[in-house]
Amino acid sequence: MRAAILSTGDELTTGRTLDTNAQFIADQLLALGYEVTAMMTVGDFPDRIESAWRTLFERAEIVVSTGGLGPTADDLTTETVARVIGRPLLRDEATAQRIRDLFESMGRKMPENNLKQAMFPEGAVILRNDLGTAPGFRFALETSAGVRHGVVMPGVPREMKHILAEEVLPWMRSLRDDASEWRSHTFQTFGISESALDEMVAGVLDPNTTRLAFRAAFPQISVRVTVHGAPAELDERLARAAAAIRERLGEFCYGEGDTTMEEEVGRLLTDAGATVAVAESCTGGLIGHRLTNVAGSSAYFRGGVVAYSNRVKNSALGVAIETLDRHGAVSPQVAEEMARGARAATGADYAIATTGIAGPGGGSADKPVGTVCIALESARATYSHRYQLWGNREWVKLLTSQIALDWVRRAVLGEDPTRSSVLRK
Repeated sequence: MRAAILSTGDELTTGRTLDTNAQFIADQLLALGYEVTAMMTVGDFPDRIESAWRTLFERAEIVVSTGGLGPTADDLTTETVARVIGRPLLRDEATAQRIRDLFESMGRKMPENNLKQAMFPEGAVILRNDLGTAPGFRFALETSAGVRHGVVMPGVPREMKHILAEEVLPWMRSLRDDASEWRSHTFQTFGISESALDEMVAGVLDPNTTRLAFRAAFPQISVRVTVHGAPAELDERLARAAAAIRERLGEFCYGEGDTTMEEEVGRLLTDAGATVAVAESCTGGLIGHRLTNVAGSSAYFRGGVVAYSNRVKNSALGVAIETLDRHGAVSPQVAEEMARGARAATGADYAIATTGIAGPGGGSADKPVGTVCIALESARATYSHRYQLWGNREWVKLLTSQIALDWVRRAVLGEDPTRSSVLRK
C-alpha cells in the first residue's frame, strides 16, 4: 500500500523548526511495508492544507498528517480536514472531560479554547494522547479511486511518536493485504566522503533485490541496506547483504544501527571498565557535553577542564609556560601537556585534549583558521597530531569533537588513534 506524509505549520515552512516528524514517520512506515510516495509541508493556511490533502489522496491510500491540533487560532487542521471529507465537527465529551481533568491535576485553570481539541469530524476514531491535551484521530473516506484513510496527529514529536506507536502502526499493520515486509540495517561511518563511500560499495549488492541509501549528517554518513520480501527469508538476506557492506566499509564504520560516536565510545569504555577525561580549548566543552549526553556516562566520564586561556592551561592543567612560549597554544606539544594534566588531575585511563583556531579570526600564515591539534594520553602511550580542518566556526568545533571521540574509540580498541579520518593535513 502507498502512504503519504503531510506536515503543517508556519514554523516548518519558514525554516524556524526542522521537520523531524516526517523523517521518523517515513522510516516507521517503510519498516511496516508501506511505500511512501510523497512528503509535503504546508503553512497554516486553510486553502493550502485543503489542497495538500486532496493532492495526497490522489497519490496514496493513506495520508499521515502532523501539526495543527493545538488550541490557538492558527491550528486549522481538524476543521480543514472536516471540510475536505464533508463531515461536521462534533465534540467528544469524554475527551473534553479528560482535558479538564488534566488542567485540574496541574492546578491550573483551563482556557476555554482548549475544548477546541475535543472537536472531531463525525465518525472519526479518536487516537488517545497520554502525553498532551491534543488527541489525534483517523478516518476513512470513500472516493472514486477507492477507500482513502487519513491519520491526524499532533506535531509535538514526543506526543506524535507515542500515538504513532500505540495507536497508528498496529492499525496500519492490520490494513495490509500482503505479508511482505521491509528490513533494514544501518552503518555509521566517519572519515570518508559520501562519493567515496558510493565508489567503495559499488557493485557489492544486487540493486534488483537490495536497496542501498546514504544519508549525510555532518560529520558522519549513514549507509543503509534494505531488503524486501517474505518475512521468513528477510533476516538471512539482510544478514548476507550487511556482511558484504561491513567488509567493504572496514575501519570507516564506527557503529551499526541508530547510534552516535559518543554512544559507541561510551559502550566501549563500559565494556572495558575504563574511564576518560577531557581537556578542551577550541571545542569549549563540546566533547564533554557529547559524552555526558549519553545515559550512564557517569560510569566512565571522570570530568574535564575547559582551558581557553594560556593562564588556565598552565594553572589548571600544568602546561609549561616554556612550552606555550616556544610552540604556541595551538601545537601538538601543548595538546600533549593538556592531556597529561587532565589525566593526572582526574585519574582517568584516557585523556583527550584539543586546542586550535576555530575562526573566523585568529589565524596566521603558519597556523590558519581551522588548524587544530589533538592529543591523547594513556598509560600505554601519548599520541598527538595537527589537523587542517575547514568550514565555519561551528563546523570546525563539531568536526574536532568527532575526531577526538574517534581517537578515544580507537585507543580503547587498541588501535593507533592518529589513523582517525582522512581529513588530516
